[in-house]
Amino acid sequence: MPNAFIVGEQRSSRLLRDLTARADAGQALVEAALVLPVLLLLILSALETGSIAYNAIEVANAAEAGALYGSQSRANAANTTGIAQAATNDASNVLSVTATATTTCACQSAAGTITAGPGSCTGTIVTSCASSVVEWVNVVTAANVTPMFQLPGLPATLTLKGNATMRVAQN
Repeated sequence: MPNAFIVGEQRSSRLLRDLTARADAGQALVEAALVLPVLLLLILSALETGSIAYNAIEVANAAEAGALYGSQSRANAANTTGIAQAATNDASNVLSVTATATTTCACQSAAGTITAGPGSCTGTIVTSCASSVVEWVNVVTAANVTPMFQLPGLPATLTLKGNATMRVAQN
């Protein structure tokens, strides 16, 4: 009798295994169908965020490149067209970058304190300064970027801005 009992138990466990296998037959496919859209959305969001971050860094670096060009000498600081060109050249991977350069001057005492200004580099600050004139160049960059994917609730274009100010070399 013990042998018949073992054989019957083996049959019932095999039958239970077969029933369980049939019930789980499409479970992996259903799970994949539920998870894949969420995973795809996460991947696309990461790509979009990375693209916008890259463009924002490019626009900020362009402002810095323009300010660096303008800060090399007073002649470069006066060349606003050259400053804007240096900025747009630096952000060649970003479409529609605009750059605007301005200069600011102040009168600095021998001790290093600002005694007049800051103000226009063509005004009385420069002509009435008894000691040295200090000049800064400021570059503002902007670019309109269109996201790769248009999502509801988000704008169709993003305006990215950069700003950099550097002191002009006194030569």
